[in-house]
Amino acid sequence: MKLLIIALKYLFIFILTLTVGMSALYWKSDIPLETLKEKYANSDSKFIEVDGMSVHYRIEGLAQDSIPLVLLHGTGASLQTWDGWVNALKTERKIIRLDLPAYGLTGPNPKSDYSQEFYASFINDFLIKLGVKQCIIAGNSLGGSIAWNYAVKYPEKVSKMILVDAGGYAIKSKSVPIAFQVAGLPVIKNLFKFVTPRSIVQKSIENVYADKSKVTEVLVDRYFELSLREGNRQAFIDRMSEFRNKGIINIATAKIKDLKMPTLIIWGDKDLLIPLEVGEKFHADLPNDTLVVFKNLGHTPMEEDAGKTVAVVKDFLKR
Repeated sequence: MKLLIIALKYLFIFILTLTVGMSALYWKSDIPLETLKEKYANSDSKFIEVDGMSVHYRIEGLAQDSIPLVLLHGTGASLQTWDGWVNALKTERKIIRLDLPAYGLTGPNPKSDYSQEFYASFINDFLIKLGVKQCIIAGNSLGGSIAWNYAVKYPEKVSKMILVDAGGYAIKSKSVPIAFQVAGLPVIKNLFKFVTPRSIVQKSIENVYADKSKVTEVLVDRYFELSLREGNRQAFIDRMSEFRNKGIINIATAKIKDLKMPTLIIWGDKDLLIPLEVGEKFHADLPNDTLVVFKNLGHTPMEEDAGKTVAVVKDFLKR
């Protein structure tokens, strides 16, 4: 018994020393919002007050287009994830993209609510403020889940929908980014607010890319630096904790079959986070859809290969 107590004592000292050492080595302070704006906002960037938040968004392309394309990014990302698509589409389409609450320059929801119900209502409030009565809504991962939840809640406001490796059904991930895992762990997650190694961000991005060589230093810097916006790390923890406790399923899932608007489903066949089986489930349940699977692309195909994926989007939008 005495030996056990001694062993536990030394184990505690080791863990404490390791924790202090890691904290000293990887402690990261928040980056001031104004500093981030200088780097990640541009001449198209605007900010609008919605539900107590100053929301970062951009409107690009054809101003006279009455039914804009609205782009919603995934967990941990920002509106820049759509750069490739926007560059390819802005000569023929009006495009609205934004940093969702909890991410990018928008930052946390003051009410700490990151449920699907909140996000769907938030998008509605955001589009009302912009005077948008109807749109084509597109989303990747979390953004895809928000897109179909918005369509379920406001079907008359959605003319078409694009789901890119979208969340929605029960999933059995083949691999989960390490940042997602850490942010959901009791006790450890509290350290994540202050101790954020850049290497964790890099490994997490590599996890959702099929071709790791496309994970550039510039890409990692963007994800990493925007994660250090004041409040974003706590918001990330809150969202991961909610997902861990409740999962992604909500009562609206059963209503996916009722959605009548034309829908394009895009999936990377190497998606380890939300496997292709989920895309096939959407394909089976949506009555008016097209499923396009891209070989050798991962969870964020529109970012990993914008040129290849946007080609099918152009065809879909012209129908």
